[in-house]
Amino acid sequence: MGALFCLLSAAAFGAMAVFGKLSYDEGVSVDALLLVRFGLAGLVLLTIALARGAFRGIPRRAVLTSLGMGVFGYAAQAGLYFSALTRIDASLVALLLYLYPILVMVGAIMLGRERASRRRMWALGMALAGIGLVLSGASSGRFNLTGALLAISAAVVYTCYILVGDRTTAAVPPLALASLVCVGAFGTFLIAAVVRGSSGPLVQLSAIQPTGWLWLATLSLVSTVAAILLFFAGMARVGPSVASILSILEPVVTVVAAALVFHEHLSAVQGIGGAVVLAAVLIVQWPTRTAPVDETQVQPIAKSEMLLT
Repeated sequence: MGALFCLLSAAAFGAMAVFGKLSYDEGVSVDALLLVRFGLAGLVLLTIALARGAFRGIPRRAVLTSLGMGVFGYAAQAGLYFSALTRIDASLVALLLYLYPILVMVGAIMLGRERASRRRMWALGMALAGIGLVLSGASSGRFNLTGALLAISAAVVYTCYILVGDRTTAAVPPLALASLVCVGAFGTFLIAAVVRGSSGPLVQLSAIQPTGWLWLATLSLVSTVAAILLFFAGMARVGPSVASILSILEPVVTVVAAALVFHEHLSAVQGIGGAVVLAAVLIVQWPTRTAPVDETQVQPIAKSEMLLT
């Protein structure tokens, strides 16, 4: 069941871009989407975390750090990601964002947390070549450079978020971390909405039609809350390494769902490039030893990855 939970989590996360675009089609703005997503998901996750006693024994500093990760890092990453969705196809955004495992590897090596190896250098070269093919083969009328840069920037910010969380939130249980990050991100977007006043999302919420609310609720509850909880359930059964490998299904789901719903199609060159990127990610995440893995080393990164997009 653990593998199934991980795959269902990846599918739920992968559908997020489609639910986001469907919300946009109903007139929902990026700011309103982010405010509702983190407000609703944060409320549900916080309620579950409190009910399960997930905050017991957590140092105050760790709680503040987790909130700060949401206020600054995750809010920025989500803003860049959903802004990119307004400019380029969901399939392209998903593939460009999925550079983050390679960037995490590079960052960890530069920070001295991991060692470089021939396999990892091959993976880096493959990822760069794959992204080059994805960008050079872009033929959709909705492709533009700004959108691509926003998606790549989201991957960079997410990389920083994971590398920070790897060391600063080790004492925070996954469920507590997820709820605090969502609450922190919600605080950022709520303050921004209040500052904007009559032109902000708080006023826009009243104009959202029922169908728009349906997609917002689906994005929040299915592609955020359910996706995170399924990831927890799966990781508890199969371990963080296997859970990360199975999560590679996520961009595949995005590409397939975008093709079915919006008739988005990758060119042959883009398809090859996307496959090369995912192969590089698989190479990086595949275990290299059969000895027991030290959970204290991999758990924090796995906890951070659960909030993808």
